[in-house]
Amino acid sequence: MSAPKTGIKVVIVGAGFGGLTAAIECHRQGHDVEIYENFPELKTLGDIISFGSNAGRIFYRWSNGKVAQRLRELSIDLTTYGFRIHKYDTGEVVYHQKTPDPIPDAPVFNGHRGELHEVVFNYARDELGIPIHLGQHVDQYFEDDDKAGIVLKSGERVVADLVIGADGVRSKARELVLGYVDKPKSSGYAVWRAWFPNTDMIKDPRTREFCENGDTFNGWIGPDVHFLFSTIKGGKDCCWVLTHRDEHDIDESWSFPGKLEDVYKVLEGWDPTCRAIVEKTPSLVDWKLVYRDPLPTWVSKHARILLLGDSAHPFLPTSAQGATQAMEDGVTIAVCLRRAGKANVQAAVRVHQEIRYERVKAVQKTGETTRDRWHKTDWEQVAKDPKSIAFPREDWIHFHDAEKHAEEVFDEVFKKVTQPELFKDVKLLPVGPISVAA
Repeated sequence: MSAPKTGIKVVIVGAGFGGLTAAIECHRQGHDVEIYENFPELKTLGDIISFGSNAGRIFYRWSNGKVAQRLRELSIDLTTYGFRIHKYDTGEVVYHQKTPDPIPDAPVFNGHRGELHEVVFNYARDELGIPIHLGQHVDQYFEDDDKAGIVLKSGERVVADLVIGADGVRSKARELVLGYVDKPKSSGYAVWRAWFPNTDMIKDPRTREFCENGDTFNGWIGPDVHFLFSTIKGGKDCCWVLTHRDEHDIDESWSFPGKLEDVYKVLEGWDPTCRAIVEKTPSLVDWKLVYRDPLPTWVSKHARILLLGDSAHPFLPTSAQGATQAMEDGVTIAVCLRRAGKANVQAAVRVHQEIRYERVKAVQKTGETTRDRWHKTDWEQVAKDPKSIAFPREDWIHFHDAEKHAEEVFDEVFKKVTQPELFKDVKLLPVGPISVAA
């Protein structure tokens, strides 16, 4: 059920999980919303993607749990199998991490990015009737004190009260917000990724067990490398990711076809099961992990353009929170706009940033700490305390309810943004453009 109409017009650039969630939540909160997306058609691209309970809580509110049910049918079910963590060379299981008991209204989803995305896309477009304009390249963003907008390749200008740049790591909106081109840095790591049917896996006695016992999830942890392998849909589909050192110059491209020979080199001296899995891979992607230090601001000079999701804060995959944090952004801005009203859109945008900024920064950091925990494993310590190698699942991340939180803190933060003189030593986050010291 949607809230009463607010008369606020929002244009979103980008139809990834962040852009779609922002649109769905703006619709729920009574705003008038449209999406412009560069891709000419929806393609089921990608491989495994994870959503924590803090995303499940958002999905569950859509159509009274029906959207969550559709996602559940496509997602991995590890209630019995859990996550088995192996030592890279011997292959022994050093820790068997049980799957937490499911929370009915805050489920966890891990599935094929393209398949889960299609469910959310179709819900936004077909059930809610949100206009999604595909094949629309945005050439330019503009704003003044009263409005913001985009200029499409065709020259058409689209005007709104707020433009949300959910246009990913190569965001065009980011340049306008910051006032300079912020180049991504190499994180020093890359990931090989693959998704394929189990046809050859099931024929090989070395790998058959992964496809005959329902869904599975295994990880092999080695020196500066980790290899994660899962089977999904009852063992029908297979998916693996291998994170390793890579100092490739990030300016060129961050995703291209990978070579199996390169993977074999990294796996020399490893448990032979890993190579047996990789050998069955028909094709793989080599994905260079870009990183950005937290941006000084996500808000433009006139506070009519807002960066959301990857355009504001790209995550390392070891956080398993990138898409989920983009969704929390979408929920928060939609609540702030409704609470502030059409006359206070600029204040709403700044309130959103104040509510989200420190939490995102803290969650972003977990991607590095988990990677380093695995890549610099002290095996003697693991022998004494096997739990030390578990994938961390922090309550402060997963139990967070973005909508409830925004509703609870809105009034106080709004007052700080609009009447800072009433408070002692208020430090508010800046808006763009940011001047860069030479």
